[in-house]
Amino acid sequence: MHVIATAGHVDHGKSTLVRALTGMEPDRLEEERRRGLTIELGYAWTTLDPGDEPLAFVDVPGHHRFLRTMLAGVGPVPAALLVVAADGGWEAQTAEHVAALDALGVRHGLVAVTRSDLADPEPVRKDVLERLRATSLGAQTLEAIAVSGRTGDGLPELREALRRLTSRLPEPVTTGRVRLWVDRAFTIGGAGTVVTATLGAGTIRLGDELELAGVNGTRRVHVRGLQALGGPESEVSAVARVALNLRGTSLSEVARGDAILTPDADLLTLVADVEGAESVDLTDLPAELVLHLGAASVPVRVRPLGEQFARLTLEWALPLRRGDRALLRDPGRQSVVAAVTVADIDPPSLERRGAANARAGELIQGLDAVAEVGRRGTASRRLLDQLGVLPAGDPTPPGLRESSGLLVTENAWQDWTRRLAQAVEVAGRADPLAGGLPAAAAAEQLGLTDTRLVEPLAAAAGLRVSNGRVAPAAAASLPPAAQAAYDAVAARLRENPFDAPDANELAAAGLTVAILAAAVRQGLLLRLSTPSAPVVLLPDAPAQAVRLLAELPSPFTVSDARSALNTTRRIAVPLLEHLDATRRTRRVDATGRVVL
Repeated sequence: MHVIATAGHVDHGKSTLVRALTGMEPDRLEEERRRGLTIELGYAWTTLDPGDEPLAFVDVPGHHRFLRTMLAGVGPVPAALLVVAADGGWEAQTAEHVAALDALGVRHGLVAVTRSDLADPEPVRKDVLERLRATSLGAQTLEAIAVSGRTGDGLPELREALRRLTSRLPEPVTTGRVRLWVDRAFTIGGAGTVVTATLGAGTIRLGDELELAGVNGTRRVHVRGLQALGGPESEVSAVARVALNLRGTSLSEVARGDAILTPDADLLTLVADVEGAESVDLTDLPAELVLHLGAASVPVRVRPLGEQFARLTLEWALPLRRGDRALLRDPGRQSVVAAVTVADIDPPSLERRGAANARAGELIQGLDAVAEVGRRGTASRRLLDQLGVLPAGDPTPPGLRESSGLLVTENAWQDWTRRLAQAVEVAGRADPLAGGLPAAAAAEQLGLTDTRLVEPLAAAAGLRVSNGRVAPAAAASLPPAAQAAYDAVAARLRENPFDAPDANELAAAGLTVAILAAAVRQGLLLRLSTPSAPVVLLPDAPAQAVRLLAELPSPFTVSDARSALNTTRRIAVPLLEHLDATRRTRRVDATGRVVL
């Protein structure tokens, strides 16, 4: 499907022309038909020739009082049909519509010189083409066709020109994330809430879970019904006019300008830096304007960043994307004051003196993945894709490395590696029995926002991470006095693996609570969970126990296990519970167990 907007002056016969081309009435409201004045967005479609792709029209209001509605209609559309009357010519409203199309970067279009039965269309045709030469529409092959919606003269030529126009439109992107700007929302009895929009990229399928974002916040929605050009569909790909029946969504929860998105694919932002179009001085902008993007119109506060850039603070969050073309409108004068391009959807705060000028310098240099990662410390690929600096699937650029799902700069990686080694050394001197520096403390000292990086950084520094602590990679060891206490207990357990010393015997051997904790952290001892005094064994005791228990008739009791292991009930009960928890044995009844 192809989608184009029809723009032009209120008196130039836009609706009449659309009716003649499609056989459909684009003016939906009774007031529009009575007054001959397009007030709301109108929709119609046709097939130029059998076998051709359908062509949909979004008919936008021509009167200046409905500029906001006009912008909602042309914002998401890739091409325009500009309607100018032979007996009226270029007028102020024509200029305003063309300025909006030019600011939005609409490069594909066609001129229809209507009412050609009332005046010679040739002077107007030449004048319009000359005026459009300096706009975005003039950058491509632009035709102007004389036509009369009343008599039908020129309609075959206009259809051929529309076919040539649609053949030149860029191939749509039918994969990737979806962003639909809602331009109409209504209810249908028995179906619920329905929204309509122009699908500019991606594919929508019946049953999809999507995200609704707008003035009322964000929520998940489900596509209960899907239509294109009035007919039900199971799947629709860009570019297309679509209607979505949203399950579980009330009409009060959705409004024109809301966005329907692939879940978690876009960054919703309240603050964005924008770049003005050439020859526009953003220092002269009013402090409060309205931002128009897609079908959205959001009040914004404006802070100039020099002549070329400005910071916008939005009244509610929008799913902006870097490179979006948008308009700033003065609601008081009902006029467009500037065309802007979104430069950064997650900019840094401006708190220091001179920060605005410094920020303008950064924006002039342009954003890149290395700078964005460096500013944040770490960043995920998804965030960099959302920021528009590293598209999904692109290789990691020089100056960055990827680890544990995060990108970091090479400079930061080397610095963190050096500082982590120093921090572990200091922690070891301060508390030799601690068994290393806790990973959370290491992340805090390095200023890491994600502890996932601690382990790969430790590996890079020649360290190890065990039991949540970062320690030297050398074999586990204890200070001399603690080592002697441990050796005495370990010798006893090697002679009889299940003869665990009691609390008094541990104390007599010099194995204090601190030394015991250090030995357990380093994997030198296994401490079994008990409600009273600790039971400590060597780490290989469970495996030895399983081998001995496997020789017993199944199921076996605690008493059977105690005899087989040559131990006491104090030790046998927590050991069997440990074997149950680690899925090496299993209870089969109140007293019996089996080896798994």
